[in-house]
Formats: sequence, structure tokens, C-alpha cells
Amino acid sequence: MKTQTDRVLAVLKVISWIVYIGLSIATGVLIISFILTLFGNPEVSKDVDLGVDLSSLYAYSKVHFTVLMVIAIILSALKAGLFYKVIQLFSKLDLNHPFSSGVATIILRISHVALEIGILAIIANGYAKWLMKKGISMHLPLESNEFLFLAGIIYVLAQIFKKGIELQSENELTI
Repeated sequence: MKTQTDRVLAVLKVISWIVYIGLSIATGVLIISFILTLFGNPEVSKDVDLGVDLSSLYAYSKVHFTVLMVIAIILSALKAGLFYKVIQLFSKLDLNHPFSSGVATIILRISHVALEIGILAIIANGYAKWLMKKGISMHLPLESNEFLFLAGIIYVLAQIFKKGIELQSENELTI
């Protein structure tokens, strides 16, 4: 008989797969939009998948457009990678013995990816603000503080899991 926790985890695993697939598709769309803009149709830059019109940036400088799009693609790929790590976490998680080194390692990696996303988003926001000071009109919806906060929380959870592993191994030795 499945417990309520098992059902919730199963639903969360399905949701994680859906989000992962969605973010992977979004990353692919960004890559295709970027390639089409650079090598074919500059009109595509008006409706990049970011929900932003980057045509003024493209008209101003292809180099700045390329840098910003590469950062956006990397951010999108990192977000997809974050959810892939969550899926890996669900695969390794054993509710009978939740404190395992594999689970702790994945949780620590999730915190590192969240930190990378936060730092890269801060860089992208700074770069976009610098470009806006040069007169280019755009607004990038890049969240950075949220991912830094998330990285901190997940890092604390990883440390708790490490302590749980230590306590579990001590208990196994005393029995």
C-alpha cells in the first residue's frame, strides 16, 4: 500500500519531468532562434523566446546580441540541468534509507547549479543594464536573487543530509 508521501513524490517526479522537458524545448527554441537570426532572418530577433524584442540590440551590435543570446541559452540549459538533477534525485531516493551519500551528492550538485544560475543571471542583468545605458531599449526577465536564495537553502539541506549520513553510519556501527 502506497503512503501519502509516496504519492506526493510520484506526482513531484512527473512534474519535474514535465518542467525538464519544457525547459529543454525552450533551450532548443532559443538556439534555433539564435541561429536563424544570425544566419538567416534578423526579423526573428523581434520575437525571441525570452518574451523580449531584441531587434534593437541586433541592429546596434551583432556581437552584443550574440553575447546576450549565448548567456540566455546557457541559463536556459542550466535550468533544464537543474531539473534533470532533481529527476536524478528522485531516482536515487530510497525512503527506507533516505540518508545516502548518493542523495547528498545530488543535493549538493543541485545547490551548485542553482548558484551558477544565480551568478550568471546577475552577470546577464548587469550586462543588459550596461547596454540599456548605451540607449538600447530592452528588458530581460532574468531572476537572479531567487536562484541565489535557492542555492543557499539547498546547500543547507545538503549539509543536513551529510550530518544525517554520519548519524546513520554511527547508529549502524553501534548496533
